[in-house]
Amino acid sequence: MSLKPAPAPNPAPEATAPAAPAATPDELFTHLEALGIETETHHHQPVFTVAESMALRGKLPGAHCKSLFLKDKKGVMWLVVALEDRRLDMKALGTLIGSARLSFARPERLVTYLGIEPGAVTPFALINHRGRDNHGIRVILDAEMMQAAVVNYHPLVNTATTALTPADLLRFVADCGHQPDIVDLAPATRAGD
Repeated sequence: MSLKPAPAPNPAPEATAPAAPAATPDELFTHLEALGIETETHHHQPVFTVAESMALRGKLPGAHCKSLFLKDKKGVMWLVVALEDRRLDMKALGTLIGSARLSFARPERLVTYLGIEPGAVTPFALINHRGRDNHGIRVILDAEMMQAAVVNYHPLVNTATTALTPADLLRFVADCGHQPDIVDLAPATRAGD
């Protein structure tokens, strides 16, 4: 784990299909349990936006987060995980993390790289990238999010929310073969938001 992003890796070659079948939520939970990671999961109707999530979740404790799967113009993929209410300015974010110009990755890239569908982007999807050449995805974690006692993410589907500690999130990401950068995203947050 580092506080400053390392130089961007070489872009991953274009892939057309996932390397292996995507994990199911049950397989994710089994893997988390094998790592000794305790979680708590709440099931709900499908949610596709932060607003929908806020309306359905009730009073679930902890920091609620969003995950953005981005591609830069050099072909590097970025998984940016931030507090749900953080409104990121893509240009400022690119400067902050040292990427080329950023845009949202196409839905087919979500399937190819992370084995998930739009609306279910989550750091847990890195389980589908385990054992692969990980230079193709850079993981950025919001420093403020990592200060919370508990963080919440979709468990590969948008019909549930799973809570765990930030320390356990780091253990999971490392087990998937990734070295996340923990970055203060406040400088990339749009003013007034």
